[in-house]
Amino acid sequence: MPRFAANLGYLFADRPLLERFGAAAAAGFKVVELQFPYEQPASAVRREIERRIDAQHGQPVPLDLARENGIAILIEPINRRDRPDYLLHLPEQAAACMAQIDRPNVRMQFDFYHVQIEAGDLMTRFARHYAVIGHIQIAAVPSRTEPDEGEVNYPAIFDMLDRSGYAGFVGCEYKPRRRTEDGLGWAKRYGIGAG
Repeated sequence: MPRFAANLGYLFADRPLLERFGAAAAAGFKVVELQFPYEQPASAVRREIERRIDAQHGQPVPLDLARENGIAILIEPINRRDRPDYLLHLPEQAAACMAQIDRPNVRMQFDFYHVQIEAGDLMTRFARHYAVIGHIQIAAVPSRTEPDEGEVNYPAIFDMLDRSGYAGFVGCEYKPRRRTEDGLGWAKRYGIGAG
């Protein structure tokens, strides 16, 4: 069964940042992710999460220092419709960069939303890059809302993830239609939002 992480940049956004951690836990999420924790002191955020860094284009990252400290660096291709000036837009481009970087702590963030918009063929692309994927994210396509509508059959994707042996987390990086808790019906079968 997939292990879901609440993306606190999107989910529970009707609350102050530090209150989102508890709201996510109350909804059944055991893990969270957050792109921009910088509005809070690092010590406050660190008490709430374990660090993993997504290397955004244009931001230098000390790869070897990160490796020495057990930190994974994630390279994420992002579709050109949402971010036309972003450097990488295909998993194949991210994989080529990773081959040149050649560091075991540098992994791909495979966002099914971005991959579907840019190139489709989700299950084949996931299988092709499985060995270098360090994290997954999901959202409905094209709406970027809860993963219960649109072009992607997420129950089939989740079954495929189980069959593949993927043991990482699946980040829920979507824009809730209403309150986050009201839109978790899709996740009840996975133990989220059941309370």
